[in-house]
Order: sequence, then C-alpha cells, then structure tokens
Amino acid sequence: MPDGLTVFDDEAAALANLDRALLDALRRAATDAAGDGVEFIVNSGWRSPEYQDELLREAISEYGSEEEAARWVATAATSPHVSGEAVDIGDFDATLWLSEHGAGYGLCQIYDNEPWHYELRPATVELGCPVPYTDPTDDPRMQQ
Repeated sequence: MPDGLTVFDDEAAALANLDRALLDALRRAATDAAGDGVEFIVNSGWRSPEYQDELLREAISEYGSEEEAARWVATAATSPHVSGEAVDIGDFDATLWLSEHGAGYGLCQIYDNEPWHYELRPATVELGCPVPYTDPTDDPRMQQ
C-alpha cells in the first residue's frame, strides 16, 4: 500500500477491490469528516490471500504462537480484508471521528484491540454499532 492513500484513491487495488457498499460509506464519512478537518488515510483495505498468509506467518513469528497471532491476524480463509469487507483507517483523529460518527454511516469498530479496523454494518445507522469483540479470537467468523 502506498503511504498516504485516501479513500478516494481508486487506482489502488486495496480500495478498488473493497466491497462497493463499504467504500461508498467510507467516502460519505470521509467527505463529512473533511468538514471537521479530519482526513481518512487507509493503512489496509482489500488483501490478496497470499498477502494475508504472509501477514499471518509474520505475526506467528512475532508473537511466538498461532494462538497469540490470531488475536491480531486472521487466516486468508476468514479475513474480512481478503473478502473486501474491512478497512484499517490510520491516524488517531480519523479513528476518533469514526468512533463518534461512524455508526451513522454503518461503519463500526469490530475489535477492542484494533481501533483502526472498521467494517460495514448497515443496521447500525438506526441501531448503533454492536459491542466490539475483545479481539478476533472472540469473533465467531474466525472459528472456521
């Protein structure tokens, strides 16, 4: 991923391969956040299965076990990044803005330990975001 990638940079595969509804919600939120002086920088979006596997191998090496690595990195088979359904937003101001306003766009923080990781939950526009999982090991989608 190039540094400084915004949600409006269509040429990057990390954005071009995101779920269209997620990208649209991100762009609406980013447009409104810009009015508050906040820019959304994308640290990670869509990932190829090969890249996800590489990230998992690196996490296992860093954390010393598959169990500990699973708190931070999903397998290619379970990662919402691989399916284009997750985005990692950089910079504290952007994640703070999303934590306060994201539900209005259907954008929710999914994991307590990853304040940068957002996924689309359209029902949250009316209901608010669900309580985040502690980390990915608590997410039933990761239990495949």
